[in-house]
Amino acid sequence: MKAAVIVYPGSNCDRDLAVAFERAGAEVTMVWHKDTTLPAGLDIVGVPGGFSYGDYLRCGAIAAQSPITRALIDFVHAGGHAIGICNGFQVLTETGLLPGALMRNSGLKFICRSVGLRVATTDSVFTREYSDGQVIHLPVAHHDGNYVCDPETLKQLQGDDRIAFTYADNPNGSVADIAGVLSENRRVLGLMPHPERAVDEAHGGTDGAAVFRAIAGLVEPA
Repeated sequence: MKAAVIVYPGSNCDRDLAVAFERAGAEVTMVWHKDTTLPAGLDIVGVPGGFSYGDYLRCGAIAAQSPITRALIDFVHAGGHAIGICNGFQVLTETGLLPGALMRNSGLKFICRSVGLRVATTDSVFTREYSDGQVIHLPVAHHDGNYVCDPETLKQLQGDDRIAFTYADNPNGSVADIAGVLSENRRVLGLMPHPERAVDEAHGGTDGAAVFRAIAGLVEPA
């Protein structure tokens, strides 16, 4: 599997994401935000967490205008896969690749702790290693993780089985407890919790590793 991880000014989970991909057997290339093209032959692009461009204007809004993000959009529109985590989720909504928006947490405080997540669907290349309804635990670290969308969009997400994860105990006020959503073609996942920070027992658990094992299944062994 060939993966790319985009690095914006202020990204701070890019190495964690690269390591998670590598643990799943991927060959990883780090791609700088000023680059205008992605490496050839990619299977997936990862948009990491952090504080791209200092979270100025809106979280992810400036990153959505970066040269490399145009290449990401083209890659996805051509049928490529992408995963955006935390700030990466924010970037993906700002590009329109995913619906909705991420707003300030309802408690108006930065949240940094482990949370319980319920697997809402296993019908995706990102979640197929889990069981329907399985509860896993992943870390969150965000100030603007409150997922919002209009009622019609929520109805569509629910009707199309595009809600990937929900919070077992909603920490930020997200509508319908949503923690992660899928694109219409199910090839793009955005989620606020950090699976890449839960791939090593030494870091407190491995509940996130299944996301990367599932992604690795995009490429069948020769």
